[in-house]
Amino acid sequence: MKSVDEIAADIVAREGGYVNDPDDPGGATKYGVTIGTMRRLGLDLTGDGSVDTADVRALRRDQAAAIFKRHYFERPGIARLPAPLQASVFDMYVNAGANAVKILQRMVSRMGYPARDDGVIGPKTLAAVTAAAEAAPDHIADGYGIERRNYYYALADRRRASRKYARTKSGDKGGWIRRAEEFIAPRYHLSDSAHRERTASWG
Repeated sequence: MKSVDEIAADIVAREGGYVNDPDDPGGATKYGVTIGTMRRLGLDLTGDGSVDTADVRALRRDQAAAIFKRHYFERPGIARLPAPLQASVFDMYVNAGANAVKILQRMVSRMGYPARDDGVIGPKTLAAVTAAAEAAPDHIADGYGIERRNYYYALADRRRASRKYARTKSGDKGGWIRRAEEFIAPRYHLSDSAHRERTASWG
């Protein structure tokens, strides 16, 4: 199993370099770290007294990995989750914040282990997730990955501007879907035809 440092490095590599996509609510981003996160953390890397796109551009890979490890893994309590879930929930937390935990809470609740979907990994959530993982040790990670994939599709259903992240111009799986399926066993990946059927209503 990969260490948290290895997972953080994978996330940095997956997120890529500087982008400032007008369709991305996060705004200017580098290695997955948004300008909003840098402002919240007060990361004035250029030393000019303000945090702007120049600071985002100046961010280094090691700094991004350290931010993820501290603020997206340790602080939310992902380190306390059952090991099979940590990598996917960590990756999702970087991508979608507390929604990563809410998805997990709703999933284990449907499995019969109630957890309030508040996005917080407290004692009750931890107990529910641990019990669910013990009940389905061979399926808990795939189950979460599938829920995550469903979340991305549903988000694109609601927000037209987000569809380009779930489906390419040629109709293939977009970055969001491929990202989710990195944490799902191949036998549970959607076929290309199933993906096209799922997104057909988008026009």
